[in-house]
Amino acid sequence: MRLFHVSEESDINIFNPRVPLRADMDKSVGVVWALDEKRLPNFLTPRDCPRVCYHIGPNTTEADIREYFPDRESCHAVVIERDWLERMKNTVLYIYEFDPKDFVLQDDVAGYYIATVSQTPIAVHRVDNLLGALAKAKVELVLSDYLWEIAERIKNTGLNWSLCRMKNAKTK
Repeated sequence: MRLFHVSEESDINIFNPRVPLRADMDKSVGVVWALDEKRLPNFLTPRDCPRVCYHIGPNTTEADIREYFPDRESCHAVVIERDWLERMKNTVLYIYEFDPKDFVLQDDVAGYYIATVSQTPIAVHRVDNLLGALAKAKVELVLSDYLWEIAERIKNTGLNWSLCRMKNAKTK
């Protein structure tokens, strides 16, 4: 298993545990976040870019596949607001890779792992072309004017989904 942390910062030498901001997590224990390789494409966007990510999972129906992946070229999609496309084209990301030994699974659908001790990256990968990286991973990039409608629809499917940075999403 390979685990990663994605950042726009190029010079992080050590990741120290931080108290999680999520309401569903213990605030008395700091953590270092990582994600698995399968869900890495969900983070190949500028940090603050709101997005709806979804992929085929064990409970996905054939009807969901026909509706959300009609061409069957991919089984994973990242939906962003059209206004973020230029920023996507001009953002450089750094993918920090970790030794997985200290990490435990936090969320299977999102592919999140956490460690409670500081982590030193074992490698850093620079990504200059986010659109190319998504295409290489066979992830469909979908552009939308507004994300809230697709976010609500996707919640009612058998797809595995993740909503990221939605506080930054436009409202109609």
